[in-house]
Amino acid sequence: MTTRKAADTEHHEAAIDSEQLVGDFKALMADAEALIAATAGHDDGVIGSIRTKALETLSSAKENFSNAQGSLTDKAKVVAEGADEFVHRNPWEAVGVAAGLGLLIGLFIRRR
Repeated sequence: MTTRKAADTEHHEAAIDSEQLVGDFKALMADAEALIAATAGHDDGVIGSIRTKALETLSSAKENFSNAQGSLTDKAKVVAEGADEFVHRNPWEAVGVAAGLGLLIGLFIRRR
């Protein structure tokens, strides 16, 4: 039971970190959009060129982020389907692997 709690805690922390990173990135994007909107009246000179470059960079970053997020989601689905298929084809091997991993993790935790 302790092993499961440790694994769940580690998975939960990783999920929080990635969620926080995505949230921070979205907040940064929103702030950049607000700054660009605030400079809408300055289309000439240095501010205009910086504003244009920032709009291009922001658009590219949004597209790349969306592509990466979709790609990671697709990869996660493929891995989950593969694991599900393996467990259905080899239920006793899956139980053995899970028990072995639980034993190893328990031994490592016990040493601390």
